[in-house]
Amino acid sequence: MKALWAGAPMTAEEVIAALGQDVEWQPRTVKTLLGRLVKKGALSFERNGRQHVYSSAVTERECKSQQTRRFLARVFDGALPPLVAHMVEEGALGKKDLDELRSLVDKAERRRKSRLRR
Repeated sequence: MKALWAGAPMTAEEVIAALGQDVEWQPRTVKTLLGRLVKKGALSFERNGRQHVYSSAVTERECKSQQTRRFLARVFDGALPPLVAHMVEEGALGKKDLDELRSLVDKAERRRKSRLRR
């Protein structure tokens, strides 16, 4: 998806080339994945002769939002605090991460207060 968000429209061969050394998949595997993403509605394609030219049918933001909700629902019963608690307990958050989280929480709190005043 990242390759297509960055360079669409692309043929399967162009996607494979864009992935380069990032993934060690066979070309047939990439083509199978592209087909599955079309069936799921994440990609669309047009025929150009014998080739399929793929484009993203969803934005990166939409995809991330949907996948985040699915992950939270599946692993943390839909709740964000247990995810954050898990990351803290595992020592997975460094100072930079914690500073960024504080900033995001402060920003969310300001937005919430702003909406309440209206």
